[in-house]
Amino acid sequence: MHRLGLDPGRVDVMFISHFHGDHVLGLPPFLLQRALVSKGRLDIVGPPRIAEQLGQLLDLAWAGEWTSLSAGLTLCFHQAEGPGTVAGITYTPVALDHGSIGCTGYRIHIGGKVLAYAGDSEPTEALDQLVEGADVAIVEATAPGSVHSHTGWEEARQLRDRHPQTLFFFNHLYAGTLEGAARDLQTVNV
Repeated sequence: MHRLGLDPGRVDVMFISHFHGDHVLGLPPFLLQRALVSKGRLDIVGPPRIAEQLGQLLDLAWAGEWTSLSAGLTLCFHQAEGPGTVAGITYTPVALDHGSIGCTGYRIHIGGKVLAYAGDSEPTEALDQLVEGADVAIVEATAPGSVHSHTGWEEARQLRDRHPQTLFFFNHLYAGTLEGAARDLQTVNV
């Protein structure tokens, strides 16, 4: 965020899709910066047990010192059990299939637009429902071929083709590169 000139203190709400390491292990340094520099309140929306899971992660990351380190930060946790509004952002959670733990996708309403965020998901009907009518969708395209409990490149292309009015951003790539993909830290105006 600093390299892009973005102030972490301007983040009012964060949406967590699931508790796999590649989706939450960046949170401890981000939250430490918020606690020590930006301070204030941060709302976190996530799957069941969000407060407990994130609390355990922070205690582990900061060797049991999180309580004293976080004195300047107020974390407010919201379980994504149904539609809601947090920090002025309206959202609807969508249960997605991702291995044995599942994943929570979100339809987030911002400035009259709908952003669909999938986290990780198998290419199921629920993923199509998440994307349906969205202006922008952030969906994984993990690798070529069939990928266990994820969406592969070909499946992501089919999803895009079924929703031609939606602008797609594919993430979670772990093998190779996709033609036309955005570069790391590239700014894209929507």
